Amino acid sequence: MAEKTRLANQPEYCDNCRLGHSGETTMTFGYGLLALIVAIAGYLVYAYNALVSNKNLVAEGWSGIDVQLRRRADLIPNLIETVKGYAAHEDKLFRDIADLRAKSIAGGSVGEQSVVGQAMTAALGKLFAVAEAYPELKADANFRDLQDKLAATEDEIQLSRRYYNGAVRNLNTMIQSFPSNFVANFFKFTQAEFFEIGDAAAREVPKVDFKK
Repeated sequence: MAEKTRLANQPEYCDNCRLGHSGETTMTFGYGLLALIVAIAGYLVYAYNALVSNKNLVAEGWSGIDVQLRRRADLIPNLIETVKGYAAHEDKLFRDIADLRAKSIAGGSVGEQSVVGQAMTAALGKLFAVAEAYPELKADANFRDLQDKLAATEDEIQLSRRYYNGAVRNLNTMIQSFPSNFVANFFKFTQAEFFEIGDAAAREVPKVDFKK
């Protein structure tokens, strides 16, 4: 009798085992899915915040460049007036520099400022080359002071440019890379422009030899 009872209850016991195993599998899957959702959400938050941070660093870097460009623009009128006192016939060069200064102050895109910056550096190179022909100008204390200030400003522009371009590179890499590019595209982050101002030789402010 007992044997019959055991056999009669066995199918019910096995059914309960299967139900229990199925429930555990469902819970494990649910926990796994929840963990995946949390991980994805965490990455989305991280990627968005990183993009915002890099965008802010780009803006900060450009602000540093803008300050130095304006400082250079502020030095130019005094420089032109000083040179005019010795080389008034270089009127075209003076006008070209004044026009470039106006464009620099007006601002524009990074690419436009890059073009203006290269043209300005070349024009200032010509201006300092003119000074070589005028011993009295080279001996002028105001001229020498302005040249030193311009050289220091060019150095600051280079430091600011390296910082800015580094921030641009980090931002653009995130926008282009998988999977952060999905976040960037969804929130409409756009790539920033690099600020280029020619090769090292072109960027250097010519030094007038005051010993000649």
